[in-house]
Amino acid sequence: MKNWNLLYNNVMDCLKSRLSPFLIYHDWKHTQYVVKMAEYIALQEQINEDNILLIKTAALFHDGGFINTRSERHEEESIRFAKNKLPQFGYTKKEIEIIVGIIRATIITQKPKTKLECILVDADLEYLGTDQFEHLGNKLYLELKHYNPNLSSEEWNTMQINFLQSHFYHTAFCIQNRAEVKEKNLKGLIERQKSISRQKSS
Repeated sequence: MKNWNLLYNNVMDCLKSRLSPFLIYHDWKHTQYVVKMAEYIALQEQINEDNILLIKTAALFHDGGFINTRSERHEEESIRFAKNKLPQFGYTKKEIEIIVGIIRATIITQKPKTKLECILVDADLEYLGTDQFEHLGNKLYLELKHYNPNLSSEEWNTMQINFLQSHFYHTAFCIQNRAEVKEKNLKGLIERQKSISRQKSS
């Protein structure tokens, strides 16, 4: 019998005590938010209860690999973490396989293949289409800058523009409710970049 609450508290305790304090974007609050958003989107997409649990479980582990690595490929470490932990909490081999696929789908550039993978991928980057975009983007910039002190705000701006231009949502919920604000956020970044260029050339 699976015990979601026990698993959730166990993993969150690991994240709170073992994640680097320099991970100011990929902290436990990010995981907490993605779990909540994954469940919310899954309900909007009319996913059944058993599959919602699998999506929430993948969300809980999707950045857990940061406990052991700073690598861009932290997802493989997250998968190892999930595979070690989940059998103790009543998850079957088949369920763990599905969860692994969902976590793997969050690797940038995202290529989700199933409905459940699409939901977590959108939950992870849902903030791109919200008014939290600038605040959370700034946290991600400071986190990256800690590990790469030469990263300028201008370079970060360009990285964000390129990312937003190549990103698209996969679920009907995010397409209908987040894509428009994401476009607005992209336009704001482009305007800012133009204004910086004008200042430099004047």
